[in-house]
Formats: sequence, structure tokens, C-alpha cells
Amino acid sequence: MKKWILITAATFLTLLTLLLAVGLWAYQQTQVFGRTALALESPQELQLGHGTSFHRLGQELQQRGWLQYDWRWKMLGKLQPQLTAIRSGLYEVLPQDTPESLLQKLVAGDEKRFTLTLVEGKTISEWRQYLQQIPHLQQSPQPFLQVLQQQGDDSAKAEGKFFPDTYQYRAGTELTTLLTQSYHKMQQELQAVWDERDQDLPLESPYELLILASIIEKETGKAEERRLISAVFINRLRKGMRLQTDPTVIYGMGDTFNGNITRKDLLQETPFNTYRIHGLPPTPIAAPGRESLMAAAHPEAVNYLYFVSRNDGSHVFSATLAEHNRAVDRYQRRKK
Repeated sequence: MKKWILITAATFLTLLTLLLAVGLWAYQQTQVFGRTALALESPQELQLGHGTSFHRLGQELQQRGWLQYDWRWKMLGKLQPQLTAIRSGLYEVLPQDTPESLLQKLVAGDEKRFTLTLVEGKTISEWRQYLQQIPHLQQSPQPFLQVLQQQGDDSAKAEGKFFPDTYQYRAGTELTTLLTQSYHKMQQELQAVWDERDQDLPLESPYELLILASIIEKETGKAEERRLISAVFINRLRKGMRLQTDPTVIYGMGDTFNGNITRKDLLQETPFNTYRIHGLPPTPIAAPGRESLMAAAHPEAVNYLYFVSRNDGSHVFSATLAEHNRAVDRYQRRKK
């Protein structure tokens, strides 16, 4: 009897030792599995729908060929149950991701981020064309006007009221959410610039400064000339001279503009033709950036009334019509 008990005890210890060894081996294998990079060579998108389970995820990853779904995946969930509380969304999976790092990303809801850039100097129409190509955004038919209405602006004049910048979003974000950010940023930037403006400007409101800034944005080829271009327009406004700037004519022509401005175009009556109207056009003609807002608020202290392009992005500035005509002859009419 004692011998049988001793044999039984020895067998039990042997089995226990074997089980501990197997358990240690399984633990080590699971640790290695959890920290081994997934089998993919480039970043990939992973869309998790609502209700996706931890085990369904493992099967999905195996179907994609990124890992082997076996007992190690299941044990990983047992050893680290906090990694099984995965969230739905669109995620970016990187080549250096491991099962553990991927699960940590999914548990944190660290979804893939996308960006859209509203470029300064562009019109609402140009932005619309660009936004139609942006992926994973929820878009409504008239997002800019929708945001204006939501902000209590019933003017239906969206041009220039949205700040050009880069905005981040997650898949499924409403475009109006990003445009609301852009609208508020322009309001803040414009008000800050208006509050610090030169006090002798011939501008009656922040909106007039916004209009002028949009013209400066369209006329500027070199950043260092913004304040000089601003000075020309401010000096003309002070003297009651027409602004006579081509970008306003082009904007007023709309879709009829074919790349060239003719003498007939300059004589055409539109609310934006500053060869025909006095003062500023009724709305901005594009989206100005902060530097153009600053230039409108702080023009250079010069007496220039004219400028003409050198055809390299820079301009020749003149204080008199005679000087201007000579510059036009040299750089536009190619006369010496």
C-alpha cells in the first residue's frame, strides 16, 4: 500500500512537472507570438465593424495572411484580457505592428487619421472640386452654405470666410465638422488682425479687410511683396482711385474666363470688375492666409500707386503713372 502511494505521488509530481513545463512553453510561445511583427510589407487599412469580436478579428487577420490564427491568439486573449476590448473603426496597420501593438491600438480606438488641406488663394468652387476627391468623408450637397447657416450667417456668401489650413479627421467624419473648425479659425484670425490693424486704414470693417486680403493673396507671387501690394491698394483707396486689379475681373467672369483677359473683359460691368467700380468688390475673391490678412492690416509705408509683373512672380512698383508706363513697356510690351 505504501509503495503504491509512493508510485502515485511520484507520478503526480512527474505529471505536475510536465504540465508546468508545457505551461511555461505555451506562455513563452504566446509571448513570442504577441511580439512578432505581422506579415505585411506596407501599411494597410483595417476596417472593424460594430460588434467585431476578438476571435473574429483573429480569423480576419489570418484571412489577410498577416498572422496564423491558432491557440496562441486565444491564449494571448486569456493572458491579457484587456486586449480583447477592441473598438470599431478604420485603422492603419503598419509593417512593424505586432499582435500586441495592433490590439493596443484597437483597444485605444486609435483610428487612422486623414488630412485635407484647404489651400490659400483658392476659391470655394476650387475647394469643392478638391473635396470631392477626399476619401472617407461624409459630404452634404452644400457644406459651406450649411456651415454659414449653422453659424447664424444668412448671407449665402461663403467666399473668403473659411481659413486655409490642414485639418485632420477620422473615417466617417462629416465634412461640415471640419469646415466649422475652418470657419471659426478664420473668425478668430480675422478679429485678431483687425484689432491690431493700423488705425488710419480706409477700411470700415473686418469684412472689408478680408476682401482686401483676398486680393493681396491673388496678386502676390513673392511673399516679401505682400505689404507693398497692400500699400498700393490702400493708397488707391485713400485717393479714390479704382483698384484696377485683374484677379477681381477674373473672379467676376466666373466660368467664362478662358485664361486670357481682353479689353472687352475690362469694360464689362460686373460687381467685381475693379476697372469699372470704385472701392472694394462686394465679397472676397479667394481664401486669404494669415500673411495676407496681416499685410492688409499693416501696409508698407510707401507712396506707390502702381505695380506691374516682371513675369517671374515679382513686380515693379511705381509712384507715378509715367514710371509705371515705362515699367509696362519694359516688362509687358517688351520695349526698351
